[in-house]
Amino acid sequence: MFTLDEIREALERWHPEQEAPGCRFRAAVAMILRERRDGVQILFIERARRQGDPWSGHLAFPGGRIEPRDRDLREAAERETREEIGLDLRGARFLGPLGDLGGDRLPVVVTCFVYAIGGGKALRLNHEVADAFWVPLEHLLDPRRHVTAPYLFGGERAHHPAVRLLGPGRPLLWGITYRLVARLFQALGRAFPPAGAGAAQRSDLSLAGGQGSEG
Repeated sequence: MFTLDEIREALERWHPEQEAPGCRFRAAVAMILRERRDGVQILFIERARRQGDPWSGHLAFPGGRIEPRDRDLREAAERETREEIGLDLRGARFLGPLGDLGGDRLPVVVTCFVYAIGGGKALRLNHEVADAFWVPLEHLLDPRRHVTAPYLFGGERAHHPAVRLLGPGRPLLWGITYRLVARLFQALGRAFPPAGAGAAQRSDLSLAGGQGSEG
């Protein structure tokens, strides 16, 4: 079972990757953790379904594009978190950066920052967020939750690794958010997907309705 101190120490040793953005736009997200009796939990949001939004309906971390008013990417992640879920991270415990990830299909570079919060802080979701929920980190390492799911982009069909966090018919964890979770476990020295995950196990749920972006 993980502890916040263990994660902080792992991130202190971690060397986050930095990607030259080129013509890509920059975005920043906040990976938010808390410690409970069942161990460390991680906060995910389910984005609202909106026409024209490439991340419509995805599971994600709070965040978004950097704006001219933001001093840097970390401030962008904190501002977006306040706007989307009403959580002020300026007084939270900052554990460290996870670095940059580029989208496979979209011209975006996402930078992730990791925070820890305490207490039972209430969330206030805005119109961009349909739901928010906490998941024990240990659940993400359950091989039975790992599946592959179909994905359609530009007429091309492929299968991507995903994690089933919620019930039937609910979105799967995949894309950039999945890759950021994998990076956290890499920093912790744990394999993701975990040993024993059924790579051939297929999900009958299409990623992002079968038409989404690499998120």
